[in-house]
Amino acid sequence: MPLRNDKQRYGWLSISLHWLVAATVIGLFALGLWMVDLGYYDTWYRKGPDLHRSIGILLFLAMLFRLVWRLFSPPPAALPSHQRWEVILAHLAHWALYALLFIAMVSGYLISSADGSSVAVFDWFSVPSITGHQSGLEDTAGDIHEIAVWSIIILASLHGLAALKHHFLDRDDTLRRMLGLSPRHNP
Repeated sequence: MPLRNDKQRYGWLSISLHWLVAATVIGLFALGLWMVDLGYYDTWYRKGPDLHRSIGILLFLAMLFRLVWRLFSPPPAALPSHQRWEVILAHLAHWALYALLFIAMVSGYLISSADGSSVAVFDWFSVPSITGHQSGLEDTAGDIHEIAVWSIIILASLHGLAALKHHFLDRDDTLRRMLGLSPRHNP
């Protein structure tokens, strides 16, 4: 499998980035749901948010790379069997997912840095606050973060259902292309 996308298939880097982001988003969502109910004396009360923030910053960097990679290696063309409305909805959904992911990541960063502190990433490096101390920013960013994250999960679920619809009902190669599988040989 080639590194770059071509007109018919995704390359291995785009496939890897897609599934890495998907798994990371699901993991961060699960961790976020779990950690909001932790008690002050729970061992993970501080570890959970530190892990969540660190992975979130790394996801931000991966998403920036993914956008740049998309410029150098555009996605394959839509399959000829796709209806025009499917192609339009797919493009809108992909760009909405990109936008929501960046909104979630930036708002998450603002939650953590609203008091003027930097965000440590696994003790490898720190991202300084760009706002300084801002009263009320944490709450506003928290509301935006929650809305963006739930929107991502809903839209990503619809995205997954659409891929399954293409695979099982339409019997086309939409999902196979993102799995790196060879095209079907339709009779």
